[in-house]
Amino acid sequence: MENTNKLLKQVTGISINDYAYELPDAKIAKYPVAERDQSKLLVWKNGQIQDVLFRNLPEYLPDNSLLIFNNTKVIRARLHFQKETGAKIELFCLDPFEPADYQISFQTTKSCIWKCMIGNQKKWKGERLIKIIRIDEINIELCAEQIDPEKNKSLIRFSWNNPDFEFSRIIEHAGSLPIPPYLNRETEQSDLERYQTVYSKIKGSVAAPTAGLHFTEKVFDHLKDDGHELAELTLHVGAGTFQPVKSETISEHEMHAEHLYISRDFLNRLIQHSGKKIAVGTTSVRTLESLYWLGVQTFNNPEIDIENLKVSQWEAYRKEENLLPFSDALQNLVSLLDRHQTEYLSASTQIIIAPGYRFRIVDGLITNFHQPQSTLILLISAYLGGEWRTIYNHALENGYRFLSYGDSNLYLRE
Repeated sequence: MENTNKLLKQVTGISINDYAYELPDAKIAKYPVAERDQSKLLVWKNGQIQDVLFRNLPEYLPDNSLLIFNNTKVIRARLHFQKETGAKIELFCLDPFEPADYQISFQTTKSCIWKCMIGNQKKWKGERLIKIIRIDEINIELCAEQIDPEKNKSLIRFSWNNPDFEFSRIIEHAGSLPIPPYLNRETEQSDLERYQTVYSKIKGSVAAPTAGLHFTEKVFDHLKDDGHELAELTLHVGAGTFQPVKSETISEHEMHAEHLYISRDFLNRLIQHSGKKIAVGTTSVRTLESLYWLGVQTFNNPEIDIENLKVSQWEAYRKEENLLPFSDALQNLVSLLDRHQTEYLSASTQIIIAPGYRFRIVDGLITNFHQPQSTLILLISAYLGGEWRTIYNHALENGYRFLSYGDSNLYLRE
């Protein structure tokens, strides 16, 4: 236990200033390249760097790799209302509150409650906001009101006057797509397609899993022809992914919670696959590693409440070393599904992956370039060690494009 406490102290004491680098605005990609798979790909393998195109990704993967994708879909989460006075109020939908399940909330036909960020909040005195939207030549009145403006201003009830339309269709017509703030521009028509992966399916994110933006059907065909396998999970990306670390050490930074959904089939494929497991994006990394800790929880408490599964921020650093083989941890989750006679597992995770973390499932990583002093840089450094700085310097000096619409990396270590 002493070693565990030492690790926790070491990790929480990390100074975020050690993960700064100079990122000129000119290096931030404001728009994607014309063709998704024509972006550049930096391949790092055991200290060696190669500069190639993303379309050639399959050639650099270990034989019989399993690539794991986050199939979440970005919703049009920004809703703009205008008061009779002319004041504009923006409601940025973050998470469903009642009903709390994403899919059930999207299927509601009268009203639902979401946790929202409120823009121009001082101008909103608590009155009902009304927006008229038009779907299929029908005018619909969408209303927004604060549930408890005195105690919790962020809980917003949305209601509409036509039960023939589900909330998913309401928000699709009423809202706008939330592109990253560092692009410093408004959402454009092209973003509606390019800020979604070609395999996005499950609505719920307010930010794209951007490592997946480079994939095309041609790349998928190439992967399959080369004998690689593909699998999908779902983690709904929250606005917290853009939240900078403002404290001097990461001990004071509160990680955002995100919701994940996993099928029994997915767990079995992970257990049975003999090759390398390559996570596409940091969201897939966080999900996979969270699954390990959920399996450990289930091992320690077979009667765990399946309705309230959660991985806390520092959980991975408070446990004894050599806990369980990853396959045993995942088998515990399969057994949990068996006991509850269900095919799907849902949970939330606040896991922070920082230098000192030992990866339990992920063997390799495909990702974009991330913001300085971010928790995503900490995750990259946990995998690469100090090599992350060499890689980023190489990218800055060799014309790579950074952040969401930028170029890609493949990280592999033996």
